[in-house]
Amino acid sequence: MENRYSRQTLFQPIGQDGQQQLSDSHAVIIGCGALGSSLSETLVRAGIGKVTLADRDYVEASNLQRQQLFTEADAQHSMPKVIAAERRLRTIREDVEIHTVLNHVDGPVLEEITGEADLLLDATDNFETRLLLNDVAWKLNIPWIYGAVVGSSGSVFPFIPGKTPCFRCLLPVLPAVNETCDTVGVIAPAVQISAAHQSAEALKWLTGNTSAMRTKLLHFDVWNNTSVEAGISRMKNSQCQTCGSHPTYPSLHQQSGTQYAVLCGRDTVQIIPDAGRELTVADGVRVAQQLQTEYRETPFFVEFHVDGYRCILFGNGRLLIHGLKDMKIGRKLYHSLFG
Repeated sequence: MENRYSRQTLFQPIGQDGQQQLSDSHAVIIGCGALGSSLSETLVRAGIGKVTLADRDYVEASNLQRQQLFTEADAQHSMPKVIAAERRLRTIREDVEIHTVLNHVDGPVLEEITGEADLLLDATDNFETRLLLNDVAWKLNIPWIYGAVVGSSGSVFPFIPGKTPCFRCLLPVLPAVNETCDTVGVIAPAVQISAAHQSAEALKWLTGNTSAMRTKLLHFDVWNNTSVEAGISRMKNSQCQTCGSHPTYPSLHQQSGTQYAVLCGRDTVQIIPDAGRELTVADGVRVAQQLQTEYRETPFFVEFHVDGYRCILFGNGRLLIHGLKDMKIGRKLYHSLFG
């Protein structure tokens, strides 16, 4: 398919040289839901050489309205999003290199998968992960492109170490409580607009057109027909723990012991066992059999029900307890199942 990228190389700012740069590039996309689906498909179609996809979740029916890489079959089989995305992307372009990470992304995981990347793309849904992206980006001197969407609105900005303030510098003016797609909904056009702006910034960076990159934070509402750009250059904080004169990168400090968290807007408790403890799908099957409850085993996880809650145990020991948002109950249930 020698003419595959002809319409893109005819675009003068990219041309043949930019296309070659794109072919030699590696982008890491954190999150493989609505934004992640669109970002990965756009970059793969554009000719990027390598993509790393990281996501901890699996496909559900409620995803299909806006997450363009997935099908009803993926939802029916609760296919992990990174696996379903990789399969679809390979049907679009078989020569692309794709690396998948089916895991909760913490500091060590993110540093490992980002070390040789040219760009980080944000397709997450919470402040904590974005702060983590921000710390890794500044520590490794790799730009990252922020993207957020909820309801009918979205925001986009490219954070570039040494050139822009960082995400942590903006925290004093960002809301302490975030609306999420699981609490107020989202429409697909808002997703596509946010992803289009992020993809454009990615193409600019990866093809060497850095002078064309956005310098103001964009916020839009496609339903109410509004759009505003805000300059943030004066918000740089010399005392910032990420981009200040003495950075400590606080989000990268890994917690010790078993980790418990309520997933944003999901009524789901996530439990990640201590690094010294190994839980497997086989352990979940054994527990389900002991409880004499029905279970479903896949190559990636085992699903079973206990005390009215739906439990998903992944092969790396990560446990999701759906229908629950009380960490204390989640902790008690986890220890009652696995000791």
